[in-house]
Amino acid sequence: MKNMIKRILRFFYYLPSNFSNRIRYKLKGVRVGKHHETKGRLCIKNKGFITIGDRVRINSKGSANPIGGGERTYFQVLKGAELCIGNDVGMSNCAITAGNRVTIGNSVRIGAGVKIYDTDFHSLNPFERTAKPEIPNVVTKPIVIEDYAFIGAGSYILKGVTIGKYSIVGAGSVVTKDVPQGEIWAGNPAKKIGIVPLEK
Repeated sequence: MKNMIKRILRFFYYLPSNFSNRIRYKLKGVRVGKHHETKGRLCIKNKGFITIGDRVRINSKGSANPIGGGERTYFQVLKGAELCIGNDVGMSNCAITAGNRVTIGNSVRIGAGVKIYDTDFHSLNPFERTAKPEIPNVVTKPIVIEDYAFIGAGSYILKGVTIGKYSIVGAGSVVTKDVPQGEIWAGNPAKKIGIVPLEK
């Protein structure tokens, strides 16, 4: 009985943000699956394509997950790019920018304050970067986060990286290389530190 009351109170507490985010999705051209739940106000800049699967839960306010601080969740998809989020994904107060394609598999967990960028944003050539106007010679490479992966809080996932199925990225890591399936990586730059225990 107590749990049922808690569920009902939670539903009504987050009803305004869920409703306003549904409107925001419509206005921004985001395709969303069933049983989606968002705590807080999402920030969306979409000039490409965003799809979100079923039963996805997103925290986008400090009180929804205090370890994320005061950050919100930001989705920025540049012209012609794509962000694809699978089913049963959970994420907190994170920022994702897709200049090419970011694919997040099913049952992935993305911790508070994680940044996922598939682009350098600016040219690596200092003369192109400081030109007036800036010369947009920007490198972008797709990111793939496979099913059941877990990205620890405060980590950065950078362009061209694939995080393998079941793999774990430790909190505060900077991932610049592919993480093979079932491995634990951590550090800056991230390196293998262990194997994921897959026994049931």
